[in-house]
Order: sequence, then structure tokens, then C-alpha cells
Amino acid sequence: MSSEQLAICVNNLGKRFEVYDKPRDRLKQFLLPRLWRLAGQPQRQYFKEFWALKNVSFEVKKGETVGIIGRNGGGKSTLLQIICGTLTPTEGSVQTNGRVAALLELGSGFNPEFTGRENVYLNATVLGLSREEVDARFDAIVEFADIGDFINQPVKTYSSGMYVRLAFAVIAHVDADILIIDEALAVGDVFFQQKCMRFLRGLQERGGTVVFVSHDTGAVVSLCDKAVLLVRGQLPLIGKTDEICRKYIENVYAERGPTAPEADAPTATQSARDVAPLLIESEPLAENLVRITPFRDQAQSFGKGGISILDAWFEDAAQSRLSMVDGGAEVTFCIKARVWQAISYPAFGFMLKDRLGQFVFAEGTDQGFRNRAPALGPGDTMLVRFSFRMPILIQGEYSMNVAVAEGAGDDHVQHHWINDVLSLHSLKSRLVHGICGLQDLSMSMQVTRVNLE
Repeated sequence: MSSEQLAICVNNLGKRFEVYDKPRDRLKQFLLPRLWRLAGQPQRQYFKEFWALKNVSFEVKKGETVGIIGRNGGGKSTLLQIICGTLTPTEGSVQTNGRVAALLELGSGFNPEFTGRENVYLNATVLGLSREEVDARFDAIVEFADIGDFINQPVKTYSSGMYVRLAFAVIAHVDADILIIDEALAVGDVFFQQKCMRFLRGLQERGGTVVFVSHDTGAVVSLCDKAVLLVRGQLPLIGKTDEICRKYIENVYAERGPTAPEADAPTATQSARDVAPLLIESEPLAENLVRITPFRDQAQSFGKGGISILDAWFEDAAQSRLSMVDGGAEVTFCIKARVWQAISYPAFGFMLKDRLGQFVFAEGTDQGFRNRAPALGPGDTMLVRFSFRMPILIQGEYSMNVAVAEGAGDDHVQHHWINDVLSLHSLKSRLVHGICGLQDLSMSMQVTRVNLE
């Protein structure tokens, strides 16, 4: 493949660290080998070798998104630091083609004594922008970070979430050709995570290259075109994301302890007689408690403005607003809007997204009101209700988009689309994998025992 088509080329990369048992061994290693060389004596090594990476080779084409996965200590962060140029390899080489911007460990690239404003200029300059370019983009960076007056405070006073907000805002505005992210997005709140996911997907659509490190196989499958699995002491595995993620999960479980020994099978001298099956019903399933935040009237939005969404909320059968709801409960989601111009065919909808921006579900009025949609005039108000049973959600953060358009199907004009207008936090759930669970689930086990005589 031509080098012009490659964003990153990693060739036979290795990184060795020196591990010392005692502090004085480090001093001995620094001084004594030189003296022994002068005296013509054989040299002694006072450290143990630890190879974080060994014989790592792969290529990333321009426009690809590649996931790096592996257990702790597998060398993921070391690999990213070498690609970024902040760490020197012991052997092998890395070539990058384009401007590289990275979001590595929390706070990297920031001086804690400087203010947020000063760190924006410092970090953006290191990433290749001139003073004039930073001046032109500073307001957009501050708006993206959304940390308010803290931009003028020393970053040592920032929370971990504020660190990530400012760092991501900078790398999002330096026109990077290659973006490298090392799990730092797990720190931000759900609204900022959704903003970052929209940026990442937009970068992918524009042909940008992304290298993404995570333990979350769902995130890797969702975002990445291919994946690299790093396992200490083994050659890396490279391939399709689903295949590599399956291998990663297999390795995780293979490292766990052995299973319980199997029961002895009946011997030839024993006879077996089936007895009546034993039916065991499951215990009551754990509740899925979901917390709901109020409507965010300052959430990011776009549209022609012929109709404005004023409010959105969940309510129960008594039309009381809900701040907490149980998964599986009957709820109604309401959207209130005001009309500013004549609208011939209003269509309302809402979407529930997980933290990666994947739609858990999306519903709208289009199909149900194709022949019944009312014509609206200036000053009219609309209250749209969607009644359903709340899905069982896996534990974590979710957000909702709401929208109103004019027109049927894909042939419509978007009047008001609001991103992340509500957040939902699934506080506890029986689910471990997937996105949502089954409602009205009942389970049983039937055991037919063998009676040995």
C-alpha cells in the first residue's frame, strides 16, 4: 500500500522499561558500567527488563477508525504515547502522516498552575496552531468546553470532568488529521459525552483518522472499522472489530480460575432411574430504577424555527411529572411546542441514546398521523403524547433528542431538533450485557434428577 494512503505505520515496535528493586540500584546502573568499561571488566546489569511492547506491527489507513483493546498492562497506553511522540521506542519505528492530536491520561498537556485560557493557548500551540489561529478559534473552544468562568481559573482547581472538557475542546478545534483517545471520555457527564460522540462521528464522515483505546467492546464495535488486541508476551491480533472483541472476551475468561469439577458419572455397576422433574421458579427480578433530569432549554439545537419545542417530560397515568421511573412501568412522554408560522403537516419524534450515541429506540408521529395530521397556524400550541412501557435499561447514562419537522417521511423540513434535552440515569439493573432487556420476563429451571441405586 502506498505511504500516501496510510495515516499511521507501526513497524516491529518494541518498548523496554528498566525495573529496579532498590533506588540505589539505579545509581549503580548509571555509574558502575562506565567504570567497568574503562577497566576492561565484564559489566553487570542492576535492573530487570520489562517489555511493555514487543514486535508490534500494523497499519492504519487514512479515514479509518481503529480500536486498541487489551487487559491492563497490555501496552495500550504505551503504544499511544509512542504514536504521539511523547515516548521513544526501544526498537522499531512509527510513522504518521498528518497532524496528530491526542487525549491521553487525565491532565496530560496541561500546566496545573496556568489558567484554562493559558492552557488553551499552550496546548493548541504545541499541536501546531499559530497565535492568530488560536485567537480565531478561542471562543469556539470555550463554547465547546462549556466550563463558564472557570476558563480564567488555574486548572489545578478543576474537577476531572472539567479537565476532559477543556482538553477535548482543544483537540476538536486544531484540525487534526489523526485523533488519538485513551479512555478519557469515560469521565465526562452524559451531555458532554454525547457532544464528543457527535464530533467523532462527524470527523469520521469527513475522512478523519481515529485511534481509540477502550476496555468497552461495545464502544469499539460501534465506533471502529478494525481493532488491535494487545496481549502481553504475544504478537498483537489485528482484524475485524467483532472478531477481535470476541477473542478479547475469550482471553478475559480464560485467565479466570478453573470451573468446578464435574460430578462423577454412574459406573457400570450402578443403575440409574429417572425421578419426577423438579421445577424451580426464579426469584423476583431486581427493579430497574431510572432517574430523569428536567428539560434543558439551553441544549444545542438547530432548525428553521417554524415551530419551537418549549418543553418535554415524562408523566404517569395521573399526568404527574416523573423524576424517577421503574423499567417496565406505563409512562407517557410529552412534547409541548408553539407554532410561529403556517405548518401543513407537523411530525414530532424523540430518540433515546446510550452513552455512545447509539439509538436504543426512536419513535415519531409520522406513520400514525399520515392522514390525520392537523394544519397549524401562528400562535397555536401543540401537546403531543407518546404512551408506552418504559424499557428495561442496562445500568448507565442515556440522553434523549426531541424534534419537530414539517412533511411526510424523508421529504420534510426540520423546524426544531434538540440534542440531549433530557438525561436518564439507570441506577440499577439486572442487565449485564446488551442495551435493554425484556419486559414481563419470567424464568424457570426444570431439573430431572438421576436416582442411583
